[in-house]
Amino acid sequence: MDKIVIIGGNTLNGSVKVSGAKNAALPILSACLLTGGWHRLHNIPHLKDIETIKSIMSELGVVFRDGGEALEVNSDDLNDCEAPYDLVKTMRASILLLGPLLARYGKARISLPGGCAIGARPVNFHLKALAAMGVDMFLDRGYVNAMVDRLKGANIIFDIPTVTGTENIMIAAVTASGETVLKNAAKEPEIQDLADMLRDMGADIEGDGTDTIYIRGVRDLSPARHTIIPDRIEAGTFMIAGAMTGGEIKIESCRPQHLGALIEKLKSAGTRVKATGDSILVKGSGSIESVDIETMPYPGFATDLQAQFMALMCIANGRSTIKETVFENRFIHVSELKRMGADIEINGNQALVKGKDRLLSAPVMATDLRASASLVLAGLVAEGSRTEVHRIYHLDRGYEALETKFEKLGATIWREKE
Repeated sequence: MDKIVIIGGNTLNGSVKVSGAKNAALPILSACLLTGGWHRLHNIPHLKDIETIKSIMSELGVVFRDGGEALEVNSDDLNDCEAPYDLVKTMRASILLLGPLLARYGKARISLPGGCAIGARPVNFHLKALAAMGVDMFLDRGYVNAMVDRLKGANIIFDIPTVTGTENIMIAAVTASGETVLKNAAKEPEIQDLADMLRDMGADIEGDGTDTIYIRGVRDLSPARHTIIPDRIEAGTFMIAGAMTGGEIKIESCRPQHLGALIEKLKSAGTRVKATGDSILVKGSGSIESVDIETMPYPGFATDLQAQFMALMCIANGRSTIKETVFENRFIHVSELKRMGADIEINGNQALVKGKDRLLSAPVMATDLRASASLVLAGLVAEGSRTEVHRIYHLDRGYEALETKFEKLGATIWREKE
């Protein structure tokens, strides 16, 4: 097991290229199960979660060819419809295999998924929607067993916007008989990227990016070529790093339009932000003002950037309130930030952060993916000998070579064996 070691206090400057979005790549890889032939996917990030879903799909008979510039995927010889617990337990997104397996083969056996400890994130939204499409299901020793002759279109209303639920049903519906309408659907950019991939395969989808999505089932699909969108959460993490260290960072190969809420909050905090084309220039002002945030589904402030923004507020002038409305249990990182001297009080789903002049280096432990990033950011500005971030396997699930990218920007940071 590895840890990341940081000597804080360096001002970060330079440019950094953002990797492909993990949360777009996972459903797109799952969608490759819908039809045979060689799919060609560009900008797939090299992450633990990607390796996990590839391992699961390989167990089902899927073949991968990694040519460097693109990952090729072929499911011609799919020979199993069961995703086993020993692989699924590490990643909640594995539930995304349920929809395409039912669409193509009419049966699936998927272990109930695991992943970060940031809340229940139940799969009942997926199962309720699939039942409306004619699927017979039962639970047996932690597995979802599902069967259907052919999926049928349905009008589906999600109780709350669910990203993976919207994605799973979109994938399932593209070859269903009739029309499927998803209401109160998620609107995240990753949803739109999946829709683009499915349209490249021949699917008939409209309305992605709005809260109502229309999918008219088609009989035949073909393999596609597709480029994964940049990771907006990675881009946002580097933007916050620039604000925290008072440096000047150019974030390249990103989509500024996907980061509108963060851009406005950083400007309110006194950071200079300039978006041009596919890049964002962030200049820290040296004085950080406190700003309140409330996480919301896209296009609101992303819950996946809440922990990182909290690290910024820990060294801001004044008090800020951070309200988490998307996931319960997403303040687990607070106790670790307090080990570094942060002044934070929790009241239900709100955190009151009193900014301080400095944070102090300390050994800390990552509890989930985004919490890991917040601790790295705190370490970049901490005073003292060294900050050690332990259990960084969480970080490796969603950030590609994060310590290497920070080192190129001028940070004193490296990876060590525990």
